[in-house]
Amino acid sequence: MNLAVPHWVLGVVVFVSALLVAYQFSERILDWIRFQSIGTRDYIADRLQLMMIEVSPEKILAGQASLSFGLGGLIFLLCLPNFGIGFFFGAMMLVVGWMLPKPIVDFMYRKRVEKFVEQMVDGLGLMSNGMRSGLSTVQAMGLVAQEMPNPIQQEFNLILSQNKLGVSLEEAFVNLSRRITADEVEMFVTSVNILKETGGNLAETFDTITQLIRERVKVENKIKAMTAQAFWQGIILMCVPPFMAVVLSQSDPELMRPMFTHWLGWIILTVVVILEVVAFIVIRKVTKIDV
Repeated sequence: MNLAVPHWVLGVVVFVSALLVAYQFSERILDWIRFQSIGTRDYIADRLQLMMIEVSPEKILAGQASLSFGLGGLIFLLCLPNFGIGFFFGAMMLVVGWMLPKPIVDFMYRKRVEKFVEQMVDGLGLMSNGMRSGLSTVQAMGLVAQEMPNPIQQEFNLILSQNKLGVSLEEAFVNLSRRITADEVEMFVTSVNILKETGGNLAETFDTITQLIRERVKVENKIKAMTAQAFWQGIILMCVPPFMAVVLSQSDPELMRPMFTHWLGWIILTVVVILEVVAFIVIRKVTKIDV
């Protein structure tokens, strides 16, 4: 007796099940879609503004859409004439392209923060020497803004501009700690604000903070060197499945053809991609140590 179920019946069952799940969790799904569209756009705009990059939200949304549909369409065209697999991987890259700008902007922001912290060593040393020679805090900051490159030049110029417009120096420093989220900046801002209220030797405080930042950077670099081997070992292991897929596709195309043409193969590829993403996240979590 033939008990095989037609493919269209399975398709109808999957479609109806998806509709029932979407209806049951419609509110959460709509909130997630709203966050991934308007929320992500606003998040990217805020991050870019913190980096002194002015881009309108409309351009950000247009860039997201162009990257998303561009990647999806490119993958779809490359997979032709197989429409099924082209649609599958094109839809996957459509989602990836839409979500890709956010981690890219986060990476740019982290690099800016790291560069600012590195520049603080020379910047605070310059401020300390200037204050020992008789300069005020504002004048010493102006010296740093004049002699040093971005991003510390941009940030100190913004503090000085805010101070000229009537914002207190303490509040301008607090705004700096909100733009540059780092422990070293928080320590610097807190020290300066406390000493300006209670009195004290700012030059010696800057020297102490400089020494602490040097030691902290030294420890962070040592940890990065120790965890780099484990990180890249994990990355190499992640590359094994796609490498084997390429090798088998070249050596025995008929054996691998169902993986790209049958719906069960698409499910397996989806699971593999999800596991690869999970593996990358786990590797990052394991090898990332906060000091």
